[in-house]
Amino acid sequence: MEEMPRQAWTGKRERQYEHIKRQTEDRGSSTERAEEIAARTVNKERAQQGEASQRSRTATEDLSPERRGGRRSGNQAGPGGRTKQQLYEDARKAGIRGRSNMTKAQLEKALRNKK
Repeated sequence: MEEMPRQAWTGKRERQYEHIKRQTEDRGSSTERAEEIAARTVNKERAQQGEASQRSRTATEDLSPERRGGRRSGNQAGPGGRTKQQLYEDARKAGIRGRSNMTKAQLEKALRNKK
């Protein structure tokens, strides 16, 4: 199956795509999902900036991806700060004992008390 060619992305958009893809993979998404998120984000940016020949009303009238900040990602409670894995790594660097048996809340508390 032949892959659809990308519409004329500028160098800036290519760099933006790679950056978003890399960040999404770093957060634990699969490569396929990261590519989809990055492409959708870049294409929406292009539509909002008038760079795309086709654009939907949603793409042009909605909040920008940066401003929206994951509001529709399924996490209705809002951002929960650092992930448990990030907290665990910080606890490891801080030398906190018993971290592998701690919950996210316990890791947060232990890190706060360590400061």
